[in-house]
Formats: sequence, structure tokens, C-alpha cells
Amino acid sequence: MKPAVAKKVVSKKPSPVAKKPAAAKAAPKAKTAAPKAKPTKKVVPKTAAKVKAPVKTKTPVKTKTSATAKPATKAKAAAVAARQKAIAAQQAADRTHVAAMLKLVTTSLEDDKAENIIAIDLNGKTPMADYMVVASGRSGRHVAAVADHLMRRLKSEGFGLARVEGMTQGDWVLIDAGDIVIHVFRPEVREFYRLEKMWAADIPDDQPTA
Repeated sequence: MKPAVAKKVVSKKPSPVAKKPAAAKAAPKAKTAAPKAKPTKKVVPKTAAKVKAPVKTKTPVKTKTSATAKPATKAKAAAVAARQKAIAAQQAADRTHVAAMLKLVTTSLEDDKAENIIAIDLNGKTPMADYMVVASGRSGRHVAAVADHLMRRLKSEGFGLARVEGMTQGDWVLIDAGDIVIHVFRPEVREFYRLEKMWAADIPDDQPTA
């Protein structure tokens, strides 16, 4: 009977030894999982530091642009003023040029005995010219002679070579001098077209001749 009791005691001892390794293996798993959470805590302060850095660099950029903008605006204003002054000077020169040409045209027509001379201001009405001058000749030959003398005088006084139409027939001669357009008619042709009434309706019928 004694040997049977000895076998039972030997079989019970291995069970507590087998449980100890299982607990020892579980402990390292918990240790390895804990360090994984540490990198997430370090990322938050890094992103916060990156956001603050651009805010500090923006303020000096504004002060630099505002300092350099003042000379640029002054230079631009000076350029605009110079351009306006040049335009005003050119306009004054153009008015003087046109006034001199108009005086020459009317004087030439008067010297050649043209009749019923009318000068019409075209400013604000059409861009083709500044003035239109309408006059009459006694006959076709007189109309051609008046137009020919006027063209020669314009060229000799430095106003360029004017374009002319209608010299052959002599009923209606058109002289385009650029700033001034001159029409010389025979009386009956002028009465038929009434060109000055088209461009200046406020001219009375009894306007005195120049």
C-alpha cells in the first residue's frame, strides 16, 4: 500500500511550476505596449511651435513694404503730373497752330474776294477737324482760283500740302488742311446743299459776311 501514495505526491508538484511561466510571459507584453504611447505626447508641442514661428515673421514684412511704398507712390505721382503738364502744353500749342491757320484761311479768302465766309467751330461735334470754313465764289473759274491760291499760301506758310477735290469742275472745291476743312462753292450749289446749316443750325440767315 505505501508505493501508491508516493505516486500521487509526485503528480501534484508539476502543476504550480507550469503556471509561473505563463505569468512571466504576460508581464513583458505590458512593458512593450507602454512605450508606444510616448511619441504621441511629443508631437503636440512640436506642431504648436511651428504655428507660432510664421506669426513672428509676418510683422517685419509689413513694415518693409510700407516703408518702400512711399517712394514708389511719390515717383508715380510725379510721373502723372509731368504727363499732364506735357499734355496741357501740347494742347496749347495745337490751339495756337489752329488759330494761326484759321487766320490765314480767312485772310486768303477775303483777299481773293470770296463771298459769305463762315467759320464753324467743330469742337465737340466731330473729330475730323477743329474748324470748317464755308465760302462762295462768283463762278466756277473764281471758285477754282480762290482754292488754288489758298492751297499755295497754306504750303508756303508751313501748314503742309492740303488735299483738294473738285478743282476741275469748279462747282464745289473741298480743301482738307487737316485741322481745318474749307469748302468753296458756286452760290447756287451752296444754296442747294446748305452745308453750314447741317453743322451749325444756330447760324442765322442774315449773318454778315466775313
